[in-house]
Amino acid sequence: MRVKDIMTEDPIVVKLPGTRTEILRIMVTKKLTGVPIVKKDGTYVGFVARKHIFASPTEEQLALLVQKDWPTTVKTGNVEDVARLFVEGDIHHMPVVSKKKVVGMLTPADFLEAVQKKNVDTPVSELTRSPCVPVYEKTPLKVALEIIKVAKVFALPVLDKTGKLSGIITDRDIFNQSHINGSIAISDLGLGEDEDSWSWDGLRNVMKLYYEESKIDLPKIDVVEVMVKKPVTVFEKTGAAEAARMMMMEDFGQLPVIDMNDRLVAMLYELDVVATLVQ
Repeated sequence: MRVKDIMTEDPIVVKLPGTRTEILRIMVTKKLTGVPIVKKDGTYVGFVARKHIFASPTEEQLALLVQKDWPTTVKTGNVEDVARLFVEGDIHHMPVVSKKKVVGMLTPADFLEAVQKKNVDTPVSELTRSPCVPVYEKTPLKVALEIIKVAKVFALPVLDKTGKLSGIITDRDIFNQSHINGSIAISDLGLGEDEDSWSWDGLRNVMKLYYEESKIDLPKIDVVEVMVKKPVTVFEKTGAAEAARMMMMEDFGQLPVIDMNDRLVAMLYELDVVATLVQ
């Protein structure tokens, strides 16, 4: 299988010269976390992810934010070889370039179909690489946010008083509860009030890192009031292909792994499943 078979074609790009405001606006309205950067003639220059923007919060010039050494691939690239780059480099975006022009984009989710077609039966218990950091139902929301930041994970499985899995909470679930004045947030991010109607999903996606430094205001409630109850799970003996199918069907980036007694074992992320393509 080749890259052209799984990539997203004709991705959104941002042209130079551009500004931080411009790329933030695109991330908000299109619900993106990273964008390829090109010259006026469409020649590929590099890549900017939201982490690069917030690593230099005072830099407005896009040219000084762009990562020119960001890895790329070609349409004829072997899917397994590119998957190895994703897994070993912990990459979540990769532009596909042809004749110096961006023709596609890859994310971990794009590889899931390849895993399913390959019918990989490796048990998911052998795939998990990231730490599993559970929290108790009564954990305050603010504490859960700090745990996510320190542990560098995207989701926390939630346990009840018997120690069994009762829910899952993601960073977005937490930020959806944030008390942020919309007009102030838009102003702080340099996004004009006269723009098209904002997608709050997209706006929170961008504000996530920005407001970590500004200490967003969260309600004084416990995780149990926000978590997704009875989450979709996989058993530790579930094969990778089936896990990939479930992730695609539910549009999930992670799944809790449980044993036959419904006890939490681990968290499975997209890149864990993608890793089966390079084994």
